[in-house]
Amino acid sequence: MSVALVTGSAGLIGSESVRHFAKLGLTVVGIDNDMRGYFFGADGSTAWQVEQLKSELGGSYEHHSIDIRDRDAVAALFTRYGRDIAVVIHTAAQPSHDWAAKEPFTDFDVNAVGTLNLLENTRLHAPEAPFIFTSTNKVYGDTPNRLPLVEQETRYELDPAHTYYEGIREDMSIDHSLHSIFGVSKVAADVLVQEYGRYFDLKTAAFRGGTLTGPAHSAAELHGFLAYLMRCNMERRVYTIYGYKGKMVRDAIHSNDVVTAFEAFFRAPRVGEVYNLGGGRQSNCSHLEAFTLAEEISGIEMRHVYDETARTGDHQWYVSDMGRFREHYPDWKQQYDVPAILREMYEANAERWTPQA
Repeated sequence: MSVALVTGSAGLIGSESVRHFAKLGLTVVGIDNDMRGYFFGADGSTAWQVEQLKSELGGSYEHHSIDIRDRDAVAALFTRYGRDIAVVIHTAAQPSHDWAAKEPFTDFDVNAVGTLNLLENTRLHAPEAPFIFTSTNKVYGDTPNRLPLVEQETRYELDPAHTYYEGIREDMSIDHSLHSIFGVSKVAADVLVQEYGRYFDLKTAAFRGGTLTGPAHSAAELHGFLAYLMRCNMERRVYTIYGYKGKMVRDAIHSNDVVTAFEAFFRAPRVGEVYNLGGGRQSNCSHLEAFTLAEEISGIEMRHVYDETARTGDHQWYVSDMGRFREHYPDWKQQYDVPAILREMYEANAERWTPQA
């Protein structure tokens, strides 16, 4: 039996990974205790996704409501499956830099210590299994905000001659910057993943995600930019823009494109790798541009208010350069752009995201 062990298995990337690797013929063992509901309330709960996975996949999916901070429980699961584990896909996290400041111990224990628990058990029980980690572009802190941005009508942009015009590469420094408490915990986890690769010769990769998105997102205000924006539009909620005139730029990559990148690494793993992972120049937008797209797709006017105070650690402009990953995996193809992502969100959630009474 070949097992894909997926943490955060009911989250956006986790659930996409569960379905994808089950289709590849692996038995998927999922770990998810719905901490997202604790972080973000009812909007963020992933309980609905657990039931969908069980219904869709039957015996191909085994769910465990385990907290990755619980070393004994994590060790017991790894001991049970041992070298049958063919890949570890670690997507479980506290994902919000706003929320992290409220409970720093919880944030660090989930993001950093939880990752250490998984790495050490991979080393002890499944040392041949590739270890795939969803890191974040927040490891770069606010360094991207020092780029010489030019204000345009609907977005901020870089001069085409700038070295990062095609996107931010892995050579950007993570030092001497403001990360947010969340960013710090993810830096710790990111470096742990690299170190377990280089020090113990494990096949590890930290994927530094931009906006990872898709129709399965349990969208909440504190996490889930495009999905929450589309949800607000469809439910006629008021969306709050925080700072930068709504012209801040994000690149967005669909969850399916993320997991096909994971599959590429799984099939030809490397040791201690770091990859930026995002929509790049093919798929990016500002908030204002996303509003226009959402209105065109749904036919519903976007309701929004503006708060001139930007969130601490928020990026004014972030586009990923995936050149390093593409060089290592030239057969990988990106399928989605922002309009396609938003349209799929609209169609997939038409019955769930309806106007509230």
